[in-house]
Amino acid sequence: MADGRTALVAGSFDPLTNGHLDVVLRARRLFDRIVVAVLVNPGKSPLLTLDERLALVTESVAGAPGIEIVAFDGLLVDAATRHGASVVVRGLRSVSDYEHEWPMARMNAALLPGLETVYLPAMGEFAHVSSSLVRQIHAMGGSIGAFVPPAVLAHLRRRP
Repeated sequence: MADGRTALVAGSFDPLTNGHLDVVLRARRLFDRIVVAVLVNPGKSPLLTLDERLALVTESVAGAPGIEIVAFDGLLVDAATRHGASVVVRGLRSVSDYEHEWPMARMNAALLPGLETVYLPAMGEFAHVSSSLVRQIHAMGGSIGAFVPPAVLAHLRRRP
């Protein structure tokens, strides 16, 4: 197990939202190193390609030291092991998020004893923001500037 100073923040980030970015930056204040693991999920049809998501996360955290961006597929515990993380950080927007996250945290701890999950509650201004809602608003021509980092907004505006 790693030294406890490296944490993994995993997700599909399709697209990265200001809520995701807030969790990553707040987690960085708590841990020496953050590994942002961008999920490759063959069961989903993402809006953005893996390369686009990796580039947008990288651009959005540019200048913040101690944050590494990687792609991963498979089990979260394997990604944690591969990158030396002993903690998984998850953002929570609501009680229903917790109900969804709790069994996964317990299963991850069973698969990799010693792996801890730390929950960061969403800041009030991000509690209602989700990637799926951002995708829907964008697809219908609505304004998403308040919900995504500037790099994501600029990229989505350039896409057909």
